[in-house]
Amino acid sequence: MNLAELFRHQTDLHALSAGQALFKEGEPGDLMYVLMSGTAEITVHNRVVEIAEAGAIVGEMAMIDDGARSATLVAKSDCTFLPIDRKRFNFLIQQTPHFALHVMRVMAERLRKADAFL
Repeated sequence: MNLAELFRHQTDLHALSAGQALFKEGEPGDLMYVLMSGTAEITVHNRVVEIAEAGAIVGEMAMIDDGARSATLVAKSDCTFLPIDRKRFNFLIQQTPHFALHVMRVMAERLRKADAFL
């Protein structure tokens, strides 16, 4: 599921220049994001764990619990992100079951990658 395509008509985007951080490990989080354009690097404990490209979701754990951010995201190129708050997230998972499954698949894939590092 390409979420950049799903949300292509959205205008409430957050722009980030190459080298800027969207969020940092340990910070509180209350938004998740869809990477609409560009490329971003996700690190955990200063180790690159993923290079996100357009269509990727990031920060999704903030929608599930109130814990601190578990990763840092830095733009590798100029990027645009669509912020999704809890209200919108809850609406999307209720109205679009494929969205909920997509989020769960992303989280499962990231967990499997983390397990492989161990």
